Amino acid sequence: MSITLKNDHDIAQMRVACRLASEVLDFITPHIVAGVTTEELDRLCHELMVKEQGTVPAPLNYQPPGYPPYPKATCISVNDVICHGIPGEKVLKNGDALNIDVTVIKNGYFGDTSRMFIVGEGSILAKRLVQTTFDCMWLGIDQVRPGAHLGDIGAAIQKHAEAQGYSVVREYCGHGIGQVFHEEPQVLHYGRAGTGIELEAGMIFTVEPMINAGRREIRTMPDQWTVKTRDRSLSAQWEHTVLVTPTGYEVLTVSAGTQAPSHLIAATAS
Repeated sequence: MSITLKNDHDIAQMRVACRLASEVLDFITPHIVAGVTTEELDRLCHELMVKEQGTVPAPLNYQPPGYPPYPKATCISVNDVICHGIPGEKVLKNGDALNIDVTVIKNGYFGDTSRMFIVGEGSILAKRLVQTTFDCMWLGIDQVRPGAHLGDIGAAIQKHAEAQGYSVVREYCGHGIGQVFHEEPQVLHYGRAGTGIELEAGMIFTVEPMINAGRREIRTMPDQWTVKTRDRSLSAQWEHTVLVTPTGYEVLTVSAGTQAPSHLIAATAS
């Protein structure tokens, strides 16, 4: 496993890219209302990236081996869609729970983040799942410091999710990021504390747990991108890009809407 430790220049550039990615989600928030299509939300995000930020949407035409090119600027995953939902003609309705995943490229560096939204009031089930997933992400992030292990992150996430009666998706994970969209290490959202590589200052990776209200099994749609829960239960995901600092961590994609929950995190290190 070859992990690229970021230098001061890399970190400065990543701060810029990650801030811009988070600003896309801040911008789109008031547009998430009943009656709007996911395609319209994607169009608005794309226009902001290109016309205002001067960024490139990383998902657009992204094509890993064995996949068709991804056709949109963002991923928008609604209700039982776990990840990689392709924006289209779907009209949002009151009670829908959706994740918008944004990755932008600025000056050759990638900023990656995602956030959950509920249209209107939402059900008790949806609100509880969304909050639990948010807490899972932050519990995982709070394990990050030099000398900690990757497994510490996954163990904290899995313990909290399963204590709430939920399940953790196994097929997708967090990842290193920098001048490459997906690089080492892979950051699993389940596992055992004290296992995996030791974290070092200069690592940058995403923590992005996908938590299902029902069972963890998935099914992939014929478009080869959209992934749903096999039992059609609700799914939720939050994502931040995190830098390992000499004393702990810095969340590069944090914004007013995604601050650490004070009842879970004693202190954030930076």
